Amino acid sequence: MASLPTICAVIPVHNEEENLPELTRRLRASFEKLPDFDWKVILVNDGSADQSASLILQLRAEDPRFCLLDLSRNFGHQAALSAGLAYSDGDVVVMMDADLQDPPELIPDMVSKWREGFEVVYAVRRRRKGSVLKRALYAIFYRMNRMIAQVNIPLDAGDFCLMDRCVVEAVCGLPERNRFLRGLRSWVGFRQIGYEYDRPDRFAGTTKYSLLKLVRLAVSGFIGFSTVPLRLASWIGLASACTGFLVGAWAIGTRILNIAAPRGWASLISTIMFLGGVQLMLLGILGEYVGNVNEEVRRRPVFIVRKFYSSLPPPARWQRTDPSAPAVDPPPERDPV
Repeated sequence: MASLPTICAVIPVHNEEENLPELTRRLRASFEKLPDFDWKVILVNDGSADQSASLILQLRAEDPRFCLLDLSRNFGHQAALSAGLAYSDGDVVVMMDADLQDPPELIPDMVSKWREGFEVVYAVRRRRKGSVLKRALYAIFYRMNRMIAQVNIPLDAGDFCLMDRCVVEAVCGLPERNRFLRGLRSWVGFRQIGYEYDRPDRFAGTTKYSLLKLVRLAVSGFIGFSTVPLRLASWIGLASACTGFLVGAWAIGTRILNIAAPRGWASLISTIMFLGGVQLMLLGILGEYVGNVNEEVRRRPVFIVRKFYSSLPPPARWQRTDPSAPAVDPPPERDPV
């Protein structure tokens, strides 16, 4: 008798002890609607300081289909998702957050789209709750990224998605360290379709994505998938040079034609400050790209795993996302007491 296909959910967890009981209950209820699938859940503990890891171990003792991938420290949301993808083994893999803003109830509908032949089903936020400022910043980011990116990154689509095994292997095989997964997911291609939903508020707790972290993620998306900022720097420099030439020509013309014109320190200071600001901004843009290159050439791993609690052995790509990097033997497996 042929074995059933496996669906695997990858969920990063960082101080989510208040959400875990409800999350696991709703996951079970959703997977019960897919009786023709075996399922498992990889909960990636991304350096939680609360009781999240202990709760996951207790849950695993009751149901071994829940696995704990324990990272050595907090590496960040994108790195934790990358770790979960690297350790997933399902025919279908779902990426989602632990705060229940990504409703588990959508998984059966996403699987239906997969059955139709789509290899990526990404969730599109039709409406979202939260502060007006954050919603406005999200909208601006997605539309700016759509304008300048060299790949077609869907509007209002986050990391919540379902991916076929072939797509997961393609994403895990990409060597870059600065991971912007929704962009990488679009870059690898395959047949993709959006699925609209209304994004609710967090079930409990506070957001782990501060405004600064959101800005860093946005910068990573801009730099990783577009060279437009560098070209923009060139165009701004050209525009500044043309402006300076025109101002100089105007000053010479008024002197030759003896036309009265304002002269003094104010125009000089404003010109210097304008050019200085443009130069610093261009250096900042260039510095972001140089910093990104510096991160890549160091070739540090995206994540480091302390322990993988699972009934299955770790995959061959243990602690690495670069296929050319040397393999590291995992520690012996021990189930929690």
